[in-house]
Amino acid sequence: MGEKVGGRRPGPLAGLLVAVVVAAGCMGGGLDQGEPEQPGPRESGRAASPGADSTRADGTTSVAEFKQDFSDAVGIAERYWTDRFRASGKQFRPIRRVVPYTRSGEVSCGGEGLPRNNAVYCSAGDFIAYDVNWSVGAFRQVGDAFLFYLLGHEYAHGVQVRLGIRYNFTIQQELQADCMAGAYIGDNVRSGTLTLAEGDLDEFREGLLAVGDDPNQPWFAEGSHGTAEQRTDSFFRGYENSLDACGLG
Repeated sequence: MGEKVGGRRPGPLAGLLVAVVVAAGCMGGGLDQGEPEQPGPRESGRAASPGADSTRADGTTSVAEFKQDFSDAVGIAERYWTDRFRASGKQFRPIRRVVPYTRSGEVSCGGEGLPRNNAVYCSAGDFIAYDVNWSVGAFRQVGDAFLFYLLGHEYAHGVQVRLGIRYNFTIQQELQADCMAGAYIGDNVRSGTLTLAEGDLDEFREGLLAVGDDPNQPWFAEGSHGTAEQRTDSFFRGYENSLDACGLG
């Protein structure tokens, strides 16, 4: 999935996600406070990403393709939310930075170093941070479509901050971000900005089924993201029905 969704990777998707995503802890990253301590983080940027007619769908798994797909995902998210805010008569301020890191504690949020195997949004510094080694591994073994979901979910947390959305329970925040990620992808597919390759919808579905909370975790616990069924339902409600399904206003 770049500006064309492509290249479903073979392999036991659900088992891999249980290993690399559920173990990561907080996928959404929530609304922690802090500033990045890594010097010179990459700006999320406003450089135009390639048009739909020039995006790869070749199924390769190089680091260069990962970087391009991730850059595409960021650029599409910026354009998507800018357009949605403009349609509501508001100005959108893109998330300030996207920060890759490779070591535990290399980037700090709210005075606490971020662990490996994670991706988070940090509100005070207004940045998304992600473990690049973990993300490349998931990209290679899970697929590029899931990469767009990951970025869409984290970007949704930044949008929640801009809209002043707060909930009493983490699960409400996280399921809404899943819905918003679904809308971001679904709307761009319908507009022709993204093109689904065979198997991409299954990749989303299987991946979401694998990243749900442990069935024994109370829904009201801090850090709860929702069961596999709840997360899948929230994502596909957004994917099929756009932002109207996400309870934004």
